[in-house]
This record gives sequence, structure tokens and C-alpha cells, in this order.
Amino acid sequence: MNKATDNNLMEQVRDGNVEKLAILFERYHVMLYNFFLRLTSNRSISEDLVQDVFIRILKYRSTYRGQDKFIIWLYRIARNTHVDYLRKRKDELSLGEQWDEVPCQEPTPPEKVEQEQEIVRLSKALAKLPLKKREVIILCRFQNLKYKEIAELLGCQIGTVKALIHRSIKELGKAYFELSGGIAS
Repeated sequence: MNKATDNNLMEQVRDGNVEKLAILFERYHVMLYNFFLRLTSNRSISEDLVQDVFIRILKYRSTYRGQDKFIIWLYRIARNTHVDYLRKRKDELSLGEQWDEVPCQEPTPPEKVEQEQEIVRLSKALAKLPLKKREVIILCRFQNLKYKEIAELLGCQIGTVKALIHRSIKELGKAYFELSGGIAS
């Protein structure tokens, strides 16, 4: 049996066969959840943002043209959803404060504790980056998008993406080092 492509499914959704959105949801909801979780470090907010993305897909389905790969269109909606969320929450919670509350966990062996501390430190370092730099790291390293796909998503050249990722990782390393107690030069 031949699986329908994402673009084909979205074209069907656009043309009124909205039941096909369930297939796209099954294919992408976990990936979107992980994207938002890395941006917000909050499970509940991430779940809400995933729902918002699919509501927007349904609402704006008539705007889908199929010129880009579906995943690029999907991430554009996801980025816009996140930006809108940040605008609404601007007065309630600063970006840095999103990372302050670490979920309580049961006691673990020392190696596990150290690993968790490194993950928290990395999350806090990531949170210190400007949104665009944070996004490109997450899209490239965690969501496994290719440079070309990121360039399409951001509307820039591949070389610009490569440079942005390089600078972002360098800045992330500096922030991580400072959070580890070192003084970055």
C-alpha cells in the first residue's frame, strides 16, 4: 500500500477532506511537542502549543499552496504559534524564568544526578540565547531538519543558516561554560 505524502494529505485537507488532518497529526504531534518542549521547558504549554498548531492548520488550510514541503509550512505555523504565545505571556513570565523551575524527581544514583544537572545547565544555556539562535539549534540538532529546510523556513540562504548555527553553538557553549562555574572569554 502506498503511503500518501504529507503534501498530498495537506492538499486533501485544504480541499475539504479534513479527516486527513488526523494522519498528519499522528505523524507530527510528537515532533512538534519535542520542539516546543525544548523551547519552553514546560510539558503543559508544549501540549497546548501543539494543539494550537493543528487548530491553525485547520483554520488556515485554504492558504496551503504546496509549493514548499509540508514540514516547512508546518514549522512556519509552529514558530508563529510560539511567537504569539510569547507575546501573550510577555508580562506574565520572562523567557529566563521559564527554566527556573526544575521538576521534582526521585533520588537517583550520583551519575544520574550529574547527567540531569548537565541537561538542566544545557537547557538554561539554551534559554539564554536569543530566540532565533535557539530555534536554529533546536531545528538542526534536535528536530533533524537539514540546512536547506531551515533556510527555506527562515527565508534565507544556506550559507546564512550555517553561519547562524555556528555562531549559535559557539554562544551556547559560552553560556554553558559560564553556568558551569567557568568564566568564558
